[in-house]
Amino acid sequence: MAVFPWYWVLKKKKWRFERILVMRLQALLILVLLNISLAAQRAANVNLVPNPGFEEYSEIPDDWFYTGSDFTRVMRYWESATGASPDVYGPKVYVPRHWRDKGFGQTRAHGGQSMVGLTLYGCHGGKPHCREYIQTQLIEPLVPGQRYEISYWVLHLPNSLQINNLSAGFTPLRSVSQTDEKISLEYVISNTDILSCPPGQWLQCRNEFHAQSDAGYMIIGNFRSDEETRIRSRCPGDCLPFAYYYVDDVVLRKLPPILDVPIAPDDLSFAVLEEGKTIKLNYIFFDSGKADFLPRSFRELYLLLDIMRNHPEMSIEVHGHTDNLGTDEFNQELSVKRAQNVVSFLTGHGIDARRIQYQGFASMRPISDNLSEEGRSKNRRVEFHIIRM
Repeated sequence: MAVFPWYWVLKKKKWRFERILVMRLQALLILVLLNISLAAQRAANVNLVPNPGFEEYSEIPDDWFYTGSDFTRVMRYWESATGASPDVYGPKVYVPRHWRDKGFGQTRAHGGQSMVGLTLYGCHGGKPHCREYIQTQLIEPLVPGQRYEISYWVLHLPNSLQINNLSAGFTPLRSVSQTDEKISLEYVISNTDILSCPPGQWLQCRNEFHAQSDAGYMIIGNFRSDEETRIRSRCPGDCLPFAYYYVDDVVLRKLPPILDVPIAPDDLSFAVLEEGKTIKLNYIFFDSGKADFLPRSFRELYLLLDIMRNHPEMSIEVHGHTDNLGTDEFNQELSVKRAQNVVSFLTGHGIDARRIQYQGFASMRPISDNLSEEGRSKNRRVEFHIIRM
């Protein structure tokens, strides 16, 4: 009979232990779910557009813009998608008097101090640069099936026509057209209503969409012809025969549920490391004609950094390559600078400089043709050659 009290004591202790274990497991599960939820919220709040307010410059503007290359040269992470010349407005940008008299630049940016301006309609009147487009490489490519929100603020030039069809288009490759003609894209998120802004007031364009492809570039402009575009004339005096809008604060973000970017088969984490092997860094990207890294490059750079850290005996030579656009002298210098920047990233994160060499080969070692943008994009690359393991 004396056994029973001990039996019940032990049984109660077992129940208490099981309850505590269950409570701890529940708490752990809640913590995991909370972390997942917070990670999803962070992913949803990330803007996938670099330099969204056009505040960062590659160099200080020294004149008004007359070609697409002027815009591309000045604006960091953005470029003109054609030969036409989008305009940049900021503290150090000078607007010629005859354009100021028409109202250009006589307004403040929506946020910060800078904005861009685009001509979006007026080809039938013979205006040069009647279609202007700005493009950027997204911080990560679209994930097929993921729901997104795209938004940007626009302000109408009062003396110009009002239109609809200001749109965001998505494409897997950069547009490198040298003409100022209209771009045709199939994948376009369009605003069908006429963008009628009260004088001096910014209007937000906002759309939601499900991604249909893994496009990595976004282009903003009017992808429709003049005949397909609706217009409205509400000018205080005589209207200019074209439509002109300022654009600022561009945002592209994921909406829950968040889908991860798939890891590609050619991801550097899958690379087989062997002495004497040359490995292409497929996901290092640069501004057009520049040696600056685009934001999407840093995942690849950190993967290379991990390889160097995990193989302390390994030494490499970094090779820079370009396409065949531009002079031989320019491409040689550019290829060397791009290789140097990879080396600087590694040494700046603690890798001994004696383990890394570099060379630039300009366009001398193509791996594809230079007849198309797809081929040229493959030739613009950085590789590393494993000297010793």
